[in-house]
Amino acid sequence: MNKKNSFKLAILGLAISLFSIGCNSPSDKKTVNEPAAMEEPAIAKTDMVGIKDEIQVLESAWATADNARDVKTVLSFYSDDAISLSNNGPMTIGKAAIQKEIEEDIAKKAKGETVSYNALEVFGDGNIVTEIGTAIAKDASGKVIRTGKYMAIWEKRNGKFRCIRDIYNSDAKVK
Repeated sequence: MNKKNSFKLAILGLAISLFSIGCNSPSDKKTVNEPAAMEEPAIAKTDMVGIKDEIQVLESAWATADNARDVKTVLSFYSDDAISLSNNGPMTIGKAAIQKEIEEDIAKKAKGETVSYNALEVFGDGNIVTEIGTAIAKDASGKVIRTGKYMAIWEKRNGKFRCIRDIYNSDAKVK
């Protein structure tokens, strides 16, 4: 055999050896140079389902107070620095202005008219939460007289959610 063929055979043997080593399954043992597996840091996830339930309880209590024409209780859901963007009206800034608006709205309600609120979605960090919902107003006989939608921003203050911003508007008239 000549040197040229011997060299080719040696290279071929080396390639086959490296190939067979590379195809073997890796060892379960870690070598000194292997980096430790990186673990994802534990991040506390906000329980948005629980928060949605909590917000719905507030909305149901709000509706109960609204249906009872209880201005003081309705007002208690707002923070002192709240801003309300009502349907077909100017921006209402602060609790005193919001109180006046609530009093006017309640005075316009027909006898027996009721409203209900349904929290459809909430998102946020658990301290500040945005809610998207719908409202249904019914007359004394239970007939739907108005529907609408709203968005409210709630902030946890002293352990309780308070509405710091809201906007709502009515849907087209029910025929």
